[in-house]
Amino acid sequence: MGMLFGKPKVSRVTHHDRAVLQMKQQRDTLKRYQQRVEILLEKERELAKKLISENRREQAKLLLRKKKYQTEQLERTEAALDTVEKLIQDLEYTQIESKVIESLKIGNMALKNANELLNIEHIEQLLDETKEGIEKQKEITDLLSGALSTEDEDAVEAELDALTSKEHEKVIDTLPHVPSDELPVVNPETSVEEKDTTKKIALEAQ
Repeated sequence: MGMLFGKPKVSRVTHHDRAVLQMKQQRDTLKRYQQRVEILLEKERELAKKLISENRREQAKLLLRKKKYQTEQLERTEAALDTVEKLIQDLEYTQIESKVIESLKIGNMALKNANELLNIEHIEQLLDETKEGIEKQKEITDLLSGALSTEDEDAVEAELDALTSKEHEKVIDTLPHVPSDELPVVNPETSVEEKDTTKKIALEAQ
């Protein structure tokens, strides 16, 4: 049905994932065995105490021998459990390392592509083209705004100075003429009629 109505689902579980899963299952099995043995040892220890109290030493001795064997088994189980735990950690860390390496590959490829885009020759060519475009735009702007060359600007300044000088001379020519002759000195004792005559002459001179 899956082939008829769509693509079959592709499992994303890798061999590495399966290995880690199997190791964890083995670890859990060892832990369960360890717990059972520890419970059994505790029961046999209590039973041995009871047998001794009942003066059944041979049976207690046999039970203690069995307990000794199970204790050695428990120690081997603990050693195996430590080994499995270490293997799981190593496998998981290896998986992390592989992801880091893959990320580094992708990053290096992206950096390489970026460096190709940022090629020095391409950048210099782009800067030159940009500079030429700016200069061309300035020329167009200068033409549209009527900008003049330095020589033309100097000529305009000179003409402006000449016109300013001529206008200044015209203003001076339109000013009233002031006589250079000295006005007559009026004696304080002169009559009022003479003072009026002198004042009239001075006004007419203006």
